[in-house]
Amino acid sequence: MSDSKFPPEKNLPAGYEPPKVWTWEPGNGGAFASTNRPIAGSTHEQELKVGKHPLQLYSLGTPNGQKVTILLEELLEAGHTGAEYDAWLINIGKGDQFGSGFVGVNPNSKIPALMDHQPKSGGEPVRLFESGSILVYLAEKFSAFLPGDLRARAEAMNWLFWQMGSAPFVGGGFGHFFAYAPMKIQYAIDRYAMETKRQLDVLNRQLAENEFVGGSEYTIADMAIWPWYGRLALDSSYPNAGEFLSTAEYEHVVRWAKQLAARPGVKRGGIVNKASGDPGSFLPERHDASDFNGLNV
Repeated sequence: MSDSKFPPEKNLPAGYEPPKVWTWEPGNGGAFASTNRPIAGSTHEQELKVGKHPLQLYSLGTPNGQKVTILLEELLEAGHTGAEYDAWLINIGKGDQFGSGFVGVNPNSKIPALMDHQPKSGGEPVRLFESGSILVYLAEKFSAFLPGDLRARAEAMNWLFWQMGSAPFVGGGFGHFFAYAPMKIQYAIDRYAMETKRQLDVLNRQLAENEFVGGSEYTIADMAIWPWYGRLALDSSYPNAGEFLSTAEYEHVVRWAKQLAARPGVKRGGIVNKASGDPGSFLPERHDASDFNGLNV
């Protein structure tokens, strides 16, 4: 009699048999093998550049990076001139995230990372890492895009942290195995496709009754969720993922995604620190509003 509480699977193909002790083999991780390693810390000396603005962002135009640049551009669009910033490109393919300067800002070696050289409290610069932490910090610094009302704020924070906990299933789960893994594994794609669709349904039900994710007010929760789920709903994330997941059926998510995509702050923030794309659709570094001149924003 089996000790497992689950019934045995039948007709499964022979799979990988893990060794008793795992060892790292550089290069065995597929498309992103060069961006990861099993130890922390810096690999080389590389100081970070510092521009003319108090806010110095070190990032890449991935969904996690876009959260912060969207907020910064939305702050500027709303008239918060103190939100002017320099955005420096961190090329994770070349290992910039393991440079000594970047590790000093983010010991976890992940983008985005931010230095505030002029914090509200004065004194020494403040380092910030993890996109959720950066969003909350900036929203509180400028008293914007985070409701003051207790219940409305709690709801916005609920959905912000929903994104933090849920999106790894979309990115490291579905996106990785659907688009980037060196081989197609049906079990992995099925598992994460199911979870991604469940999450889209959660979001669709919420947006069926609310204009924005947290309610009637546009907040940092929307800005965090849109680069992951909005772009997926509009089929502008992983190639062919929208069709594969039938994202058009989530009509309320699609409505919300289109509404946000039309905002000037979202348009600008979505291309900052992108290093490639169609002409006029990316801006590797941003140091002034004039950097957007001639781009498709």
